[in-house]
Amino acid sequence: MADQIDPKRLNALEEKLDAKRKGPEKEPKHENHYSAAQLGWRMVTELVVGMLMGLGFGYGLDYMFGTLPIFLIIFTLLGFAAGVRTMMRSAEEVQRKNSTAADLPAGDADMYDDED
Repeated sequence: MADQIDPKRLNALEEKLDAKRKGPEKEPKHENHYSAAQLGWRMVTELVVGMLMGLGFGYGLDYMFGTLPIFLIIFTLLGFAAGVRTMMRSAEEVQRKNSTAADLPAGDADMYDDED
């Protein structure tokens, strides 16, 4: 009995396999939110880059004009201020996206991801 193939069961199996093959394929779900670590590293990088750019511009101007500490200090502080401002803009952007996504149903939140 075990050696015989039941055609009804075989047809039922084929129908199940065909249904699975024709079914909607699920696309991989991409997460559209920032994790806290990603956001933290982004903000730290923005701050450090702002400061380094200010330091570089200040040192370059001091080297050109021969006034070593003055432009270095001024532009380092300006770079720090620019880095803080950029960090604040990033935080506002993430907060705006999170609040927009929280206010909308799950299916509608995806259309606001590429807002900027």
